[in-house]
Amino acid sequence: MAMIEVGDRAPEFVLPGLLAGVKQRFRLSEQRGKNIILAFYPFNWEPISIEQFTNYQVAHDKLLASNAEVVGISVESIMNITAWERDIGPLDFPLCSDFWPHGEVCGSYGLLRREEPDKGASERALCIVDTRGTLAFRRLYGRRDVPNVQELLDCLRTLRAA
Repeated sequence: MAMIEVGDRAPEFVLPGLLAGVKQRFRLSEQRGKNIILAFYPFNWEPISIEQFTNYQVAHDKLLASNAEVVGISVESIMNITAWERDIGPLDFPLCSDFWPHGEVCGSYGLLRREEPDKGASERALCIVDTRGTLAFRRLYGRRDVPNVQELLDCLRTLRAA
């Protein structure tokens, strides 16, 4: 599985998404001018995913102040994501479904699990696409690691200073 590297142009995508309970299409290229944090995660209802995304909700104002927006991406169906967001939310940022064609976006970022366990799920990873559409940050996390919001804020501060 080829992993795109920091400095590469971020692969374009359009996915069905959910924002504050409303279904809509999310197109990466329409987000130019903002730093987009692509938060890939394997499954809804996992305690780690719940903690990860509630942390983003708590830090949402700080992320917006850094000219950044979180976008959650998993291979779960949009109906599953809708039920999950209703259960843990509301969330003030998009959650996108890479369900069909299955894992196409996760695969284009080199983040689709090709082997067991959890073959066909996304890795837990963060990618920051900068204001120009370039991959500025990428980090994979272990199965039980919750991404650190402060690390994101520090990275965004570095991008602003550059």
